[in-house]
Amino acid sequence: MSFYGASSQSLAVRPAPEPSAPAINLGALIGRIEEAIGEETTAIRTDVHFDIKASNARKSRYLYELTRALKGAREGAVPVEHRDGLIRLRERLADNEAAIRAHLSAVNEVANLMQNVIQRAENDGTYSAGEFGYGR
Repeated sequence: MSFYGASSQSLAVRPAPEPSAPAINLGALIGRIEEAIGEETTAIRTDVHFDIKASNARKSRYLYELTRALKGAREGAVPVEHRDGLIRLRERLADNEAAIRAHLSAVNEVANLMQNVIQRAENDGTYSAGEFGYGR
């Protein structure tokens, strides 16, 4: 006889429950993403020492979490209370993309200016082959 009053042979064996993914507060996640993207957008526009690599890693991690949270959900399956947040998030992402494109365009323009300066300096005759008697 078992200590618990029933024999071990009469107990039904049930598989262990599947470990469930931790519950994610979708509203809080959307808020964190909005905040991170807003900070990044502002910093890109104002802070020349902004660490875009670290910010991009954080933004990517948050967006990955959002993708996992919404995995398998159709557009109609997203809870109504989160639709407005997702619409705002989409707008912030579009604004962020515009800021990143402008930043990259400015970086490209500066790089082109630097390249032109270097080419002009090399072509001013100071270090040409003719100067050293090689072209004669």
